[in-house]
Amino acid sequence: MTTTNLTSVLHLEGVTKRYGGALAISDVTFDVRPGEVHALLGENGAGKSTMAKIIAGVITPDEGSVAMNGEPKKFSAPAEASDAGVAMVYQEGSLVDTMTVAQNLFLGNAGLLNNMARLNVQARHLLESHNFHIDPTATVANLGAAQKQMVEIARAVHREARLVIFDEPTASVTPEEAQQLFLSMNSLKQRGVGVVFITHNLEEALQHADRITVMRDGIVQATEPVADMSRDKIVRLMVGRDVEYARHSGSTSPGVEPVLEFDNVTMGKVVQNMSFSAFPGQVVVLAGLVGAGRSEAAMIAAGAMKRRRIGGGEIRLEGRPVRFRTPRQAIEQGIAYITEDRKALGIFADLTIFENIDIGHMGTAHPLPPITSARKRKRLGSSLVERFHVRTLNPAKAKLVELSGGNQQKVLLAKGLTKKPKVVIFDEPTRGVDVGAIEDIHAVIREYAEQGVAVIVISSYLPEVLSLADRVLVTRGGRVVAEFSGDEATEEKIMFAAVH
Repeated sequence: MTTTNLTSVLHLEGVTKRYGGALAISDVTFDVRPGEVHALLGENGAGKSTMAKIIAGVITPDEGSVAMNGEPKKFSAPAEASDAGVAMVYQEGSLVDTMTVAQNLFLGNAGLLNNMARLNVQARHLLESHNFHIDPTATVANLGAAQKQMVEIARAVHREARLVIFDEPTASVTPEEAQQLFLSMNSLKQRGVGVVFITHNLEEALQHADRITVMRDGIVQATEPVADMSRDKIVRLMVGRDVEYARHSGSTSPGVEPVLEFDNVTMGKVVQNMSFSAFPGQVVVLAGLVGAGRSEAAMIAAGAMKRRRIGGGEIRLEGRPVRFRTPRQAIEQGIAYITEDRKALGIFADLTIFENIDIGHMGTAHPLPPITSARKRKRLGSSLVERFHVRTLNPAKAKLVELSGGNQQKVLLAKGLTKKPKVVIFDEPTRGVDVGAIEDIHAVIREYAEQGVAVIVISSYLPEVLSLADRVLVTRGGRVVAEFSGDEATEEKIMFAAVH
């Protein structure tokens, strides 16, 4: 037995997993030490999820060994991994939505006849020990994504987990909630718990991890201390080439009349006198902090939200005042909105790629067509799968739930852009996708601008803002507070305008 086995909370040696003869991961060696945050990085489909599921007992490896604290383990079910001290904080959550926070915290190890008052008190003490401000009597279904993850963290500590796996914990949370999750991760580290941190955000890994393992095509490319890693090095290991957020050199002068204009648009306290214009052939990026009213303004333009009837300002499309009652009306007039929440609002996960694209096509058709033939569905789907670089072996049969996050996002784009719009609004278009998919999505965004479409991008990721923007509009408190050309914008200027 090696020294690594004796000093590691977890040690994988030569682990291989196949699905139908295809290798998911091959000959993987990986370890996590007590009190260490070990980041696991790679493109969608690199094998990260397969590794995590093997560690958590969801699937069993075909070859290789797994050891916990130096003892060989062979998990055949998640309960066995949990008993051995493994806890997994899933991106989608694994709590029982119909139960309260307290019931979830002690689920499985509370008595049959629970004293709920005592259970709530214990839960409150446990949550407060982590500085989690969550009502133990609240139903889990009413919690936000970050709060659910906090409950899972508290449950893991209560069960004395020795290893906690975080699967994309910050993909669906605000920056403030992300900071609380990182504080919790650090608290686990101080307790001597080993942490596996799976993320697409390379900056988060570089800031919070002790070591980083990079995977590509199911194979570990490198495991190194964070001090020996850089963003460029990680990207090269992930995709096998250099990928840069190069500045876009498109036009920064309108030159023509705007396609879309916001004039003092107001909706409650969220959007306050929002005014800006979008020009054909130009990418305008709305930057700012979460809660600044960017997505709400976009949904007003797309007919998904309603501004005030009196005193709500005016939206003009090609100089004409418009007020859409439904998203379909906006689509018919040439405004396409690509939602930031693809899983809840953008795609049908249990339908195939072609079926999703066909639904998007029917939504843009006027009048509404009858059921399309299989031949037309295949022809349309095949062309858009190729155009948006969706990677799958069988797009006619592959369901979206089976695809990686990056490919799901590309299908969302294809579904919403089956015909060329006058204005397209991309809301956080690359959230939760890998660097390779980001490159493809950025190419699509630039392609639409080059075709003369007015492109609006909502992004909280500053390298993306600087990469894409011909103009940067900074929002705060529901209104635009600063504007920069793509050439003069810097991260420092944008952040100063966003918070001051």
